[in-house]
Amino acid sequence: MDQRQALSAFAALSQDTRLRIVRMLVKAGPDGMAAGAVAQEAEVSNSNVSFHLKELEIAGLIKSRREARSIIYSAAYESLSGLIQFLMKDCCAGHPEICAPALAQNCCTPAPIRKRKKSYA
Repeated sequence: MDQRQALSAFAALSQDTRLRIVRMLVKAGPDGMAAGAVAQEAEVSNSNVSFHLKELEIAGLIKSRREARSIIYSAAYESLSGLIQFLMKDCCAGHPEICAPALAQNCCTPAPIRKRKKSYA
């Protein structure tokens, strides 16, 4: 990730709703979430979430795919990893042991298994 890409990512993340959406999608994992579910969980209108999702996608922080009639959004883990690497690249003026506590944090604890609601159609 270069500085221009990092600035774009930070600009996108500097808005409260967009930061919440990225964190939500990171938690959702690679399966992602439908746009409507993102709007509902973020407690914003569909048109509002659409605007924020577009901005995050332009910044490269999320990606979308079509499944039937839904658009599913997921975190762009490679871009998020690149952003972290950009920040930590010149870690502590050549003293990586100073950065070790930040890098050692267990950020990937397994999420509880979500049960899907049965549809009785």
